Amino acid sequence: MRNIPVNLTGFKLRVVEEPAIKTDMEGRVLTAYGSDDPLYVVGVFAKPVATEDGHRGKGEELKVTLSVNPQGIEEGDLVELIGATVSHWERDGRSGLTWKAQSLKPA
Repeated sequence: MRNIPVNLTGFKLRVVEEPAIKTDMEGRVLTAYGSDDPLYVVGVFAKPVATEDGHRGKGEELKVTLSVNPQGIEEGDLVELIGATVSHWERDGRSGLTWKAQSLKPA
């Protein structure tokens, strides 16, 4: 399954690494499929919103690939992902999730 839409209602997302141009292991800029437009990556920490009894579950850091450069976003900002998706990948005996979004905006 590829590009499964994600509903992050019920989570607070805080920027922990400001958006930067995404590069591969050799330092080459990665671009959007079929174009020369660079991709961007941002680190966000997703933490569940507290329940009525005050309980908050564990959070997790996510690296999210963005299609556009979100201007004015800084470390520590609370944000919302626009058009968030997740995809599962497997390669050479390893596997994981890839997070993507069209962009993000201040929450």
